[in-house]
Amino acid sequence: MSTGVIIALIVIVAVVVAVLAALTVRARGAHGGGGLKRRFGPEYDRAVARHDGDVQAAERELAALVERHGGLRERPLEPAERERYEARWTATQEHFVDSPREAVAEADRLVAELAGARGFPDGGQYEEQVAALSVHHARHVQGYRTVHRLVGANGKAGGSSDGAAPGTEELRAALLEARALFEDLLAPARGELTAKKTETTTTTTARREDHGRHLPRAFQRHQPKEG
Repeated sequence: MSTGVIIALIVIVAVVVAVLAALTVRARGAHGGGGLKRRFGPEYDRAVARHDGDVQAAERELAALVERHGGLRERPLEPAERERYEARWTATQEHFVDSPREAVAEADRLVAELAGARGFPDGGQYEEQVAALSVHHARHVQGYRTVHRLVGANGKAGGSSDGAAPGTEELRAALLEARALFEDLLAPARGELTAKKTETTTTTTARREDHGRHLPRAFQRHQPKEG
């Protein structure tokens, strides 16, 4: 074998090793600190706080969640199905004016039902459902936790973080926070056609704007600013 051939083989092997190393680093990055922080956003910070600042322990927990639930594909909603959920949420917000606690309990059940309809674990498996939602809807899952905590074991809102009965303002804030996840779950699935996404998003946006104009007065004062 000539020297030139040997040198060529060495170069080829070196290139292959370099490519494999780059792919390994890339794969680690997707599940490592930077990738996890980008994917989980506020959930990343909450995980670190749960582990008393131990970043490595928090990242192991989040990486395990991605491993367990990252492959989940959300089931698309039919237009009529989406409209029914929207109507039920509107009714829930209107119910808040007269019965804030019951409305928050309804919101808790409705988010759980919608998540199940989208293909997440059933609401009866709350911890698993929230874990899966934290992987795919990390920006808004905390709102679901909040209403569920306020509802508690009795199925009716009645316990705040300090053990006291939640006031109307706390219940209102929780309902608005949960609405962000609800609207996120109503959005088109990633696998749907682009044209359908555009059409649905435009329709949903128009409905939200119209819905905002017709919110009960109790909510209008506390609407978060867009942007």
